[in-house]
Order: sequence, then C-alpha cells, then structure tokens
Amino acid sequence: MGQLIEVNQGEVVVKFTSPTPGKISFADLGIKDEDLVLDGGFLRLKFDMEGIGEHDYYAVPTIEVAYKENCAETHWQCDFNGETIVDKKDHHGNSTIMLMNRKKLSELEHHHENKLVVHAEFPEKVHIDTAKSSINLFK
Repeated sequence: MGQLIEVNQGEVVVKFTSPTPGKISFADLGIKDEDLVLDGGFLRLKFDMEGIGEHDYYAVPTIEVAYKENCAETHWQCDFNGETIVDKKDHHGNSTIMLMNRKKLSELEHHHENKLVVHAEFPEKVHIDTAKSSINLFK
C-alpha cells in the first residue's frame, strides 16, 4: 500500500505516498486497537496527501470511525487545507460516517500541500475499533 503511518497519543498521521484506491480499514493501515484508546475523549486523524500527483477521488470520499463504547454525542470536524468541509454532531451510537464533497476537495486542492484533518470529541474515554473503521478517498 502507498502510505506511512505515525501514531501518537490521540493522533494518527497517515502520509500517502500514492493514491490508494478503495475502502481501507485502519487495521489494514497498520493501526492497532491499543494505539487508539482515547482517555481524554479527543482524536485527531491527519491524512497527508502531499506530492502524490493527480488526485482521483472516490465519488463520495468517506471516513468511517467505529468505537467500542456506545457514546451519547460525538462532535466531528473535517478540515481540508485549513478549510472546514464537515462539521457535525452525531447522536448516540458507536460509529460515525463522514461523507465529503468530492468537488469541494478538488477545489481546495493545492499543488504541494494537501492535508485532510479530522477532529473528534467524545464525551468520555473511548476505544476505536480499527477493524471496523475505514477510509475510502480514492478510486
């Protein structure tokens, strides 16, 4: 696969070295469940697409994050190159799906720096289920 992974407490950085097509689970990216135990309830996912050439986005670029706890309300924000493209609250459940506008992503694309950052706020400690969490950005 064409990506490099860096995991810190509450943050995951995925650096794509080439567009990786299709739905890819966080586990397939090499992220383990124990890497994403969020004691403070905050998560930051950074998808760095710098220098991978032409971006051919999936019809509806999607990020799905599943968690083992049933959370009352979660807050999600996605920024692409510094501009907010998704800002939503998800009520009661154990997964969130973020659908992004492909046209908006294309309009915000730069020649060199292309970063998609997802911020999540949970009401309590949470465990991310990496096998059920996935991204689908490229076709």
